[in-house]
Amino acid sequence: MSAVALDRSSPTRPRWWRNTRAHLLFERNVMVYRRTWLTIISGFFEPILYLFSLGVGLGHFVGHVHGVSYASYIAPALLASSAMNGAVYDGMTNVFWKLRYGKVYDAMLSTPVSPTDVALGETAWAQFRGLLYATGFVITIAALGLIHSWWGLLTLPAAMVVGFGFAGIAIGASTFLRSWQDFDTVQLVQLPMFLFSATFYPLSVYPVAIQWFVRFSPLYHAIVLIRSLTLGTVGPALLVHAAYLILLGILGMWVARRRMAGLLLS
Repeated sequence: MSAVALDRSSPTRPRWWRNTRAHLLFERNVMVYRRTWLTIISGFFEPILYLFSLGVGLGHFVGHVHGVSYASYIAPALLASSAMNGAVYDGMTNVFWKLRYGKVYDAMLSTPVSPTDVALGETAWAQFRGLLYATGFVITIAALGLIHSWWGLLTLPAAMVVGFGFAGIAIGASTFLRSWQDFDTVQLVQLPMFLFSATFYPLSVYPVAIQWFVRFSPLYHAIVLIRSLTLGTVGPALLVHAAYLILLGILGMWVARRRMAGLLLS
């Protein structure tokens, strides 16, 4: 609790960040995971396994998709999924435990920390975790020669946008979970979204009716954003995809702030 009790604001932080106590939540998470860093690193390997098993293995039989190898086609999608997984896992599982079982936020809100600080701090940490996964994956696909454009230098900033969007969604959704059994519903949403957001196949292979559902998927927008950067097919439409994710992140934080205030301060 020392990270919550002490306000170590630094002039190097952005003003909007220094004007909140959200950084105390971030610092607390850093101290907690300092001794359990393997928990974070373990999430990096799942997309790597998909890349080698499907992109390299199955890709030998698939050939080229949109003029690039199958591995090059699915690598940015797995990068977006990696950023999503890091943000969602931390934003839902850890926040849910702190809220419902650990009662961590009850103790925090007895200090000057507010529900807004909690929502901002936890979103920033979940976004950071997603960025860690994405960074390792970017290094891997760059070493394999799967980035085909200098626009690929922007994949990490794009991964931050993806992480922010999913972190906000996850933290907002975590306030509605009542028990660990509710995570089955989360998987029921997350797994189909991973499989059917143009992750492994172009959107054009789906029936027109399904294409419209796919276009509303946050992961679809994340994949199009990062895939366009790695393949160099950049256009103004990318700003729409980025704005969609940013708006979802902001909406999720707003929901989390309102819900936490109602659950903990009432």
